[in-house]
Amino acid sequence: MKITKFTLLIVALFIVHFVKGQDYSFRDTTLPMEDRVTDLISRLTLEEKVYQMLNDAPAIERLGIPSYNWWNECLHGIGRTEYKVTVFPQAIGLAATWDPVLLQLVSSAISDEGRAIYNDASSKGNYTIYHGLTYWTPNINIFRDPRWGRGQETYGEDPYLTGVMGKSFVRGLQGDDNKYLKAAACAKHYAVHSGPENNRHTFNTFVTPYDLWDTYLPAFRDLIVDAKVAGVMCAYNAFGGQPCCGNDLLMQQILRNTWEFDGYVTSDCGAIDDFYRHHKTHPDSKFAAADAVFHGTDIDCGEQAYRGLIEAVKMGLISEDQIDISLKRLFTIRFRLGLFDSVEDVKYSQIPLSVLESQEHKKIALDITRKSIVLLKNEKNFLPLDKGLKKVAVIGPNADNEESVLGNYNGFPSEISTPFKAIKKKLKNAEVIYQKGIDFVMPSVDSKKEISDLVQLLKKMDVVIFVGGISPQLEGEEMPVDVPGFTGGDRTSIKLPQIQTDLMQALHEADIPTVFVMMTGSAIATEWESEHVPAILNAWYGGQDSGTAIADVLFGDYNPSGKLPVTFYAKDSDLPPFGSYEMKNRTYRYFDGQVLYPFGYGLSYTSFEYSPIQMPQRIKAGEEVEVTVSVKNTGKRDGDEVVQLYMSYPEAKEVKPLYALKGFVRISLKAGESQNVVFKLNPREIALTNAEGILKIETGKRKLYIGASSPAKTTAEQLPLVQKEFEIIGNEYIVQ
Repeated sequence: MKITKFTLLIVALFIVHFVKGQDYSFRDTTLPMEDRVTDLISRLTLEEKVYQMLNDAPAIERLGIPSYNWWNECLHGIGRTEYKVTVFPQAIGLAATWDPVLLQLVSSAISDEGRAIYNDASSKGNYTIYHGLTYWTPNINIFRDPRWGRGQETYGEDPYLTGVMGKSFVRGLQGDDNKYLKAAACAKHYAVHSGPENNRHTFNTFVTPYDLWDTYLPAFRDLIVDAKVAGVMCAYNAFGGQPCCGNDLLMQQILRNTWEFDGYVTSDCGAIDDFYRHHKTHPDSKFAAADAVFHGTDIDCGEQAYRGLIEAVKMGLISEDQIDISLKRLFTIRFRLGLFDSVEDVKYSQIPLSVLESQEHKKIALDITRKSIVLLKNEKNFLPLDKGLKKVAVIGPNADNEESVLGNYNGFPSEISTPFKAIKKKLKNAEVIYQKGIDFVMPSVDSKKEISDLVQLLKKMDVVIFVGGISPQLEGEEMPVDVPGFTGGDRTSIKLPQIQTDLMQALHEADIPTVFVMMTGSAIATEWESEHVPAILNAWYGGQDSGTAIADVLFGDYNPSGKLPVTFYAKDSDLPPFGSYEMKNRTYRYFDGQVLYPFGYGLSYTSFEYSPIQMPQRIKAGEEVEVTVSVKNTGKRDGDEVVQLYMSYPEAKEVKPLYALKGFVRISLKAGESQNVVFKLNPREIALTNAEGILKIETGKRKLYIGASSPAKTTAEQLPLVQKEFEIIGNEYIVQ
């Protein structure tokens, strides 16, 4: 390649600028980080400042500062990258493990892989999208309605479970160094956001102070106040008449003032443009951008809006000092990530590419995938299946579907295990056949004949494993999908698509032993299947080891222990209108009807017995209380149990949940083994949110339930549950 004098000149000038940048105070690692940030900002022009507030922040060559793109994803593994990475179960599956300790190992593995990618890409001058260290994860919106297509990205319908799992994810991702972040997590979408997808840019929510503080905000508080999450993403929708990214209550009063959040806030992508294009609350980009920054939104992931800030400052709509406040937050994150320090000074900058898909990470992935699988039904101990079976058919639209196991916001591993591949590998001496048989939803012209022909073929099988459910090809973020039961990424019906029920009915009528394995990111109503199919597994979108984990559970190499993070309702008529954000009649906390499978539910191949609850009969308001229960494995297999503690408020006169999760712990018990489980309930966990949104403890009776599931009414097999009533005495106590 011919090197021209002009090229040499450009290179020389860049080197001069870069070296010159080393002399600036912001390069001096002996100075406090705040002083370094202040020095850097003082050297920027207004135009340079504004462009650093775009998600794709350009290089400032005269100071030797490379470009930086804030947008990256790691929902359940590093997403959308050209590198091969470890892919864990979709977030809803991670929640089904009820294992925050293991989840922290998962997110630590994810950030190791993210650091390795950043280290490699930046060494090659690649600072493009999906290569940075600021991950817009986790999604801690409450999965209030099973029709929401993005509910699969969440940790379920309960604020407590969501908060516990979210905190673990953040801590694992951000690391444990006192000075540097391994990666920066981001709690999204703040706040009161959970569909519908087709009007997310325009809808305006109104909820009571009770619902706001009881349901929609607790998990955000947990991540912001307790886990010190680095970032927050504000949502597309409006709340109380103001767009979320420019909202007085959410952004100023609660986030910045009450919770004292000093991290960065990014808009969801295009949300500031929505101010004037869709919400029609602002005349143009200048007014929208100025208002968003004034309310504390530091980054515009969008198209045009923040480019209007230059003119907004000149017009006096916002001051340059206000711009500097956002710049301080943004550069503080970049400094905390070590992006201005040498590789030798930052241990995370030394993580090599060899961590990608390492054996350790693969082991963690298989472990958490196994733990995510929920056994919903096991009539007459139909499972586990005998490995000595000679003829096994693995059929259905998800039987060998690599797209379904990867979920959404996903990366790509080197190897993907589907159920068919894994079962064939496990049963080396059996005839294992695969037939897709049917599509997810749409019947073909000759569906009846095709099902009839398939049933004839399957009559000679010892067992049929039907792997159906739905797919991220049908549910997800604002998708161009319009088929029966699905529209725009959301669901119009929670019922299992009829074509799948038709096939299982035909198998049942032919007396063909059948196991139903569901893959899904949301609750599915399976009334007929729950009555007639002897065994049902819910396997979510299980990641790269989905097939292996399913095969291990089906054939008894792993004892299932997953628990539902969402309620599985019986029918569509159980659901309130999708567009309503009122919590009445939603989730196990407020739905008083009978469900197929309740929140917290999941069977095992062994059985457990719970002793009576041990605790004081009376406790003073504001004091911590210790609660003990003994759990025994009364079966013949070793197994895990998720011990769950719920509280109800029989004497509370104001609005209240039927039950509320207040604690849980996963334990492992050998056959015949017992273990004492101790819960320590602090005042926050004992308190009840009142109508004004204030968390307080009043005198009166409370009731505790400890068991293997929530106390919700169900038609499913009853799991052990013990109860105890106690009394709060003393003066009213306000929880801060």
